[in-house]
Amino acid sequence: MTVKEGDGLPDEEQEKEKRASLGGDLIIPVSGSIFALYYFTTIWNSPWTAQVSAFFIGAVLIFLSTIITIRIVRAVRAGEAHLNFDHLLAPIDFMGKRIALMALTIAYILGVQWGGFTITTFIFLSLAMLLLNSGKNKKLIFILSLTMALGGWALFIWAFETRFPSGPFENMMKGIL
Repeated sequence: MTVKEGDGLPDEEQEKEKRASLGGDLIIPVSGSIFALYYFTTIWNSPWTAQVSAFFIGAVLIFLSTIITIRIVRAVRAGEAHLNFDHLLAPIDFMGKRIALMALTIAYILGVQWGGFTITTFIFLSLAMLLLNSGKNKKLIFILSLTMALGGWALFIWAFETRFPSGPFENMMKGIL
């Protein structure tokens, strides 16, 4: 290994620094494919229209995940990337926000059963966007969260009549409509 003047790193280390770290990029495609396969096992007793829709969406997810995985494998084989996870945690400055966002997500999953889809989604989206935006643009975040939560209610619960968890808002709207 030779050291170039001025940088203090051996040639191999410099080459490694130039290569992309793509191990973390596999987390979502692999998780998405596993979820799609699991989802396929849960739709057997559903109406055939739901089965067709679920199969189509799952197949698209697996297809796109396969494309991403192939691109990553090709980059690794060509020496343009490596499969470590060092960029997954970097920059370390954002670790607090990442942990807080994970805690919000877990709280959403646990709380949606009691608060209902619409209210819990509004609270989650508001808090998550405030967290990620460091508390800036509160009015815009409030309006955007409200619009998305109400849009989700109108599309999934009211129009498609899905069985999302009901809470005070959904029960009130059921009575009104």
